[in-house]
This record gives sequence, structure tokens and C-alpha cells, in this order.
Amino acid sequence: MATELEIKLTLSERDQPKALEWLLAQPEARAGVSKTLVNRYFDTPSAALNAARAALRVRQAGDRYIQTLKTQGEFVDGAHRRQEWEWPLQGPELDLSLLEETPLRARVNLQELQLVFETNFRRQVVMLEEGSCVIEVAIDSGEVLAGGRVMPLHEVEFELKAGEPDALLSWARALAANVPVFLNLVSKAEQGYYLAGIYQPDIIISEASLPVPEWLRLLSVSWLTGSALTLSPEVLSGVGEKAHAAEFGGLWEGLKDRLAVGVCASRLIDDYPQLGALQLALAGQD
Repeated sequence: MATELEIKLTLSERDQPKALEWLLAQPEARAGVSKTLVNRYFDTPSAALNAARAALRVRQAGDRYIQTLKTQGEFVDGAHRRQEWEWPLQGPELDLSLLEETPLRARVNLQELQLVFETNFRRQVVMLEEGSCVIEVAIDSGEVLAGGRVMPLHEVEFELKAGEPDALLSWARALAANVPVFLNLVSKAEQGYYLAGIYQPDIIISEASLPVPEWLRLLSVSWLTGSALTLSPEVLSGVGEKAHAAEFGGLWEGLKDRLAVGVCASRLIDDYPQLGALQLALAGQD
């Protein structure tokens, strides 16, 4: 088992080449491999694995197959921290015996596992190396498929391989200052579950002032579902104070007014190219 720490940014198909160009222009960067990845995700008919906040997939890259189990983990300082198990396979079929020694065994009937959705994309890797810090950046372009439905997928993921976690956020912030991005707390697996009709996250808003992580989560849910997000100035007061302190006051005033009357995150992404920069500036403050 390993612990995975990553930051995932969603961006438009138009801006994705700009992100790759910016990354490769950095003196710490070197181009890595480019490969096509076919990912098949499994669950039970009752979605027991999703209820256990885990994801199970078999990934094909060329003639190699890897079975991976991930927990949803937690959101810390702008990054996702997850537990992860990986096993090489001889072919595309699940090996249930590999799951016997994981926490999944006690919570899911392994014999009921079946294909639920796929995420298929082209990945370009860029390695960032600075001193003892090593970060793998994956630029993914493709689609999520489930039940005859398709959702486009355009992401940049920063994953810490060695060094201090702060470097992950620093690099994500640097990219966001140059290319419009959206800090997305929704994983590829959650996108697939939503498209398959299994996962329906709720937008639940308390009357108290929202902490930054909860505001970021609500934005991600709105992006996924297309639901309008309506937040009063009172609920947003704490986030607003931090936005002004981070010198994003002008941007925040526009966002606050839009959120007060209700707006979906996708519209905010289109209208405010620096939204991701604001998100990343606030990440880790609560």
C-alpha cells in the first residue's frame, strides 16, 4: 500500500495545450512518456464499493495491465491524500484474490463486482525535479463513458513523488497564474459514477460561515452536476475575508455577487479565468 498526494486541475480543451507548453518551458521540467490509457472501473450492482468511498479499476497501457484500488481519502492543503494499492496483471480481467488483504474485503461482496464505467484518455507526462523534490505532472485528454453517455475529460494532475508537500501547491499555483484552470475535488471515478447514475452528490449549505474546503467542495459538485450554487454574503463571509487577504479582493467581489443570485460553477469558470488561481491561493488556509 502507498499514500498518494495529488492536486487535480480541470481546464478547457483549448487551454490544455497552453498548460503543456508552459510546463515544458520551465527549467525544472523534462518531457516524459506519452501513452493511451484505457481504464475500466468495477463495483457491485448496489454500488457497495462507491458507498465505501473507494474505487477499483483495471488500467491498460499498451500490453501492460494494472489493477488499482484507491480510497477517496481526504482533502489537505489543496491536495488529495489517498491510500492506494497496485498490482500487475497478466490480462484485462480482475484478480479478486489480490483484494483479500485489503479493507475492501470486509465491506464488499467481491463476487458481485462488475464493470460500471470507463475513463479513456491520452496522457502526456512531464517530470518536475528541483533539488530533492520530484513531481509527476499528468496532462490527460479523453473522455468518461458510462451507459451510452460521454463526458469530456481534460485535466492536469500534479502528484508528489519525493520531497515536501508544499511544492505541489506551489507548482499548481504557478500554472494557475499563467493558464486558466479549476481546482477540482471531483475524481475521475466520481465523474464516472455520476455519469452512470450511481453517484448523486448533494449541495447542502449550512447557515454558518463556510470554511474554505467546503466552499471548494461545493464548487466541484456544482461543476459536476451543473446545478446552480446559491450562497449568501453571510455564508461566504469567511471565504471573502481570506480572498481579500490573498489579494484577490476584486475578483472575489464579482464572484460573491454572482453566487448570491445563483450560478453554476461551469459559468464561473468561463467568466473568471483567474478562478483557479483564487482557489489555490485559498487552499490550505483552513
